[in-house]
Amino acid sequence: MELELEKLRLPSDQERPFVIAGPCSAETEEQVMTTARQLAQKGCHNFRAGAWKPRTKPGGFEGHGEPALKWLKQVKEETGMLVTTEVATPEHVELCLKYGIDILWIGARTSANPFAMQALADALKGVDVPVFVKNPVNPDLELWIGALERINQAGIKMLGAIHRGFSSYDKKIYRNLPMWQIPIELRRRIPELPIICDPSHIGGRRELIAPLCQQAMDLGFDGLIVESHCDPDKAWSDAKQQVTPDVLDYILSLLIIRDEKMSTEGITQLRSQIDELDNELMNLLAKRMRVCREIGMYKKEHNMTVLQPTRYNEILDKRGAQGTLCGMDSDFIKHIFESVHEESVRQQMEIINK
Repeated sequence: MELELEKLRLPSDQERPFVIAGPCSAETEEQVMTTARQLAQKGCHNFRAGAWKPRTKPGGFEGHGEPALKWLKQVKEETGMLVTTEVATPEHVELCLKYGIDILWIGARTSANPFAMQALADALKGVDVPVFVKNPVNPDLELWIGALERINQAGIKMLGAIHRGFSSYDKKIYRNLPMWQIPIELRRRIPELPIICDPSHIGGRRELIAPLCQQAMDLGFDGLIVESHCDPDKAWSDAKQQVTPDVLDYILSLLIIRDEKMSTEGITQLRSQIDELDNELMNLLAKRMRVCREIGMYKKEHNMTVLQPTRYNEILDKRGAQGTLCGMDSDFIKHIFESVHEESVRQQMEIINK
């Protein structure tokens, strides 16, 4: 289904992307107000702080709840910034509306649960407030779209998405894998939906914030939500991924914002070359599948199993190494050949089972 959306009417600096900034958690009134004042002095228009903090394991700081909303209201009254926090239950929504919270966002753990999303959608019926929905913890685009649809069906038309990366057992550079292809596909499917990037949760380390911000801008994201704390090293949650307002201001000042509306006439010829190469790729894949079907016929005639693990591993290792030599990431090449092999097996299974 198509989403019924209205343009997000949120303040932004013309020379910078739309930015929401503030600490991971609202720890104390002093910490909230100090950070807010520093961000306001740097020109920030939208302040964030977690009133409720769902932790992976019990025992950590889980937020102050309603008292933190009073601090956010104070931020709004003193600085003029819009204020936002995460909601996970209908009770959270009710309290945020009571204290005049301007923007709500729904976290990754909640967006992964359709029951929780429907409960929030029911609580938001008849409410005119912007809502951002973070991607689910697992890389499931349909689940993300479903979460957005539930909120939209409740009558929320000022809707946005937050890309915060995806959980992975195999931790490498990032806290959460960016998997940029998923928000890119979301943009293709729902082009009018604003998407902002959360480099803090993707990176998990403050030294990764700047490059992730730039990458988001290069990919045409509409804005950023960044964790900023007046004293990050002493933060009660996610200390390693927060930056001071001064550092955030410096990061934003260095961003290069690309012009999406610039004429593409200069790259038309190059795109034509890409189209020709894609046609060649399709023809080569078709030829490869024809050979695979012949192999399937041979396996059927000689009563052989379709899957040959030794051969499969040989292809992945050989092509992965070849990809590296050609200037491509080996994991990227392996992923391609995994998909090619999956289709080859499917076609051979059809032949054997006829």
